[in-house]
Amino acid sequence: MKNSQKTFILIETVLAVMVIILAFLMTSGRNGEDREKISVIVRDSDDSQWTAFKYGLRMAAEDLEAEMSVVSTGSVLTVEEERNLIENEIRNGADAVILQPVPGEGAEEMVKEAAGKTLVVLAETTVQDAGENSDIAFIGPDNYGLGVTLAEEMLKDFNGNIQGKTLGVLSETTDSEAVSDRERGALDRLENEGVEFVWSVSGSFGERSKNALESQPQVDIVIALDDSSLNTAGEASASNNLDGSLVYGIGSSTEAIYYVDTGAAECLVVPDEFDVGYESLTEAVQSLRKFFRRPRSGAVAHTVIRRETLFSEENQKILYTMSQ
Repeated sequence: MKNSQKTFILIETVLAVMVIILAFLMTSGRNGEDREKISVIVRDSDDSQWTAFKYGLRMAAEDLEAEMSVVSTGSVLTVEEERNLIENEIRNGADAVILQPVPGEGAEEMVKEAAGKTLVVLAETTVQDAGENSDIAFIGPDNYGLGVTLAEEMLKDFNGNIQGKTLGVLSETTDSEAVSDRERGALDRLENEGVEFVWSVSGSFGERSKNALESQPQVDIVIALDDSSLNTAGEASASNNLDGSLVYGIGSSTEAIYYVDTGAAECLVVPDEFDVGYESLTEAVQSLRKFFRRPRSGAVAHTVIRRETLFSEENQKILYTMSQ
């Protein structure tokens, strides 16, 4: 064998050994000083809708020996405020950020800017460029599928015949891609079913918004597309302020469960928020630990909860995560 060939093989062997050693070092056990630091930013982080989500985050951080912190935020969060929070977490040493991008002009650009500075995993809702062909992972429910399921559960209660029924749609915001996908899923499923779309109300649901909801024309059915709006509709229904409208919604808090249990809401579609938290943190940590690994998006399951099935074995697991 020529000397040049021997030299080439030797160099290739050395490089291969170096790659193996590097991979081992990057995937080997970690001590308390070099744990990955993951910051989590979601709007209104102390709200009960995030209880299962934060429980999933904690369990994943414990299993993977990572350091996780949830940034304290209020019920109102602008794009600029979220951008400042991200930059502050990066300055404080965050290796990755799990982010619920708030709706509003500039949100997509904000996410791109953040992804240029640190690893970003989107939770709950996404932006246009996040997905399978992006370096930004998205972990959350199939929001279109949530809307379809909600409409199908409503149809079941009417034996598939809602011809002539009137419908109102309630949501916290019209800017969120997640809420838009849910509404599109529900309305696509109800297309050609003969239901009459009467009104749509959105807002943060303070006292003025509650009054605005109750002042809408009476409808047979109200569908609520998020936890906040479901609780608003449930409270109005419990107070007999919806003139007998049946409430169907999507939610993830114990308050939402309460309105199902008391009969103020007919049905609740619950995304597995524990899995959103667990999988988003797992995705962040694995992407940090494995060299050249591309972030991977994934959808979590959802469950239908009704009063008669509230205490089934499957639903007990969901209720448990909501109370941690």
